[in-house]
Amino acid sequence: MNLSIVHLFDAPEHRVATAALIHHEFWLQVPGASVERMAARLALAHRADQLPLALIALHDSQLVGAINLVDNDDENHPEWHPWLAGMVVAPPWRGRGIGSALVTALLGHARRLGFERVYFGTDGPGFYTRLGALHQAQPQPGFWFMRFELQAGTSG
Repeated sequence: MNLSIVHLFDAPEHRVATAALIHHEFWLQVPGASVERMAARLALAHRADQLPLALIALHDSQLVGAINLVDNDDENHPEWHPWLAGMVVAPPWRGRGIGSALVTALLGHARRLGFERVYFGTDGPGFYTRLGALHQAQPQPGFWFMRFELQAGTSG
């Protein structure tokens, strides 16, 4: 598979499609959310040396996935940062290792930025535990807060 993972700012022609992919996966039922607002949020990821970061997976020139690293994604836990957010692979491309490649790439960027861990929330912990994530808390049935430890010699 000819897969490349790049910063969204290096492929701005994919910003609206990336926003639509994320919006339709996570924000469709959220009042006031829109593809346009998501695209505006993604535009804030305009440098590789600071948060937020937005990475996309391209098969040749086709958008097949996205992932973000943001400062915080849960107002109840401001001490947990940064956060992996909006990781999604387009449905026809799932099960091909693209999600794993996106997570691995994002964790590499987080390490280079000097972070010791990355937090996130998920309703599918199995995918992430296979990549080395640890359970942080389970605030409700079917939903987990998790983290990747990024210190030298650990998973992620």
